[in-house]
Amino acid sequence: MSDDERPGPPTTSRSVLLLTLSRRIEAELGAALAPLGLTVGRLGLLGHISGVPGASFSELARMSGVSVQSVHAAVKALVAASLVRDGSARAGAASRIELTEEGARLLRAAMTAVAGVDRALFGPDADPVLRRVGDAAAAAFEEDVRG
Repeated sequence: MSDDERPGPPTTSRSVLLLTLSRRIEAELGAALAPLGLTVGRLGLLGHISGVPGASFSELARMSGVSVQSVHAAVKALVAASLVRDGSARAGAASRIELTEEGARLLRAAMTAVAGVDRALFGPDADPVLRRVGDAAAAAFEEDVRG
């Protein structure tokens, strides 16, 4: 088969490209968060608790994209680690989940780690293609918020 007869490269799916990139980002974030004893999922939960004080378990589950049971288990572990407290007065009462001082400190440290990953993957010294993807994603979400 001559070069003229060879098929061109396959059309690349945007879904596959973004999935591949998201896995790389998640791996980088996981490595950056591991020394803090956090996972990407736990970081998200801490962020939701911080950003939406008094959110219910159902609200946290919706925001996190997991089951209510998973949120209960995760919050229980965060309470045991003294990162959050559930201010409900009694069983069956609405939860008032909030960060403790230690949880707030850990969230700040985690966000510093996230900023480092952002710089490495999308900052001025990063691969130009990744910078463009990061810029496009940020612009799309900014337009959506304003729009």
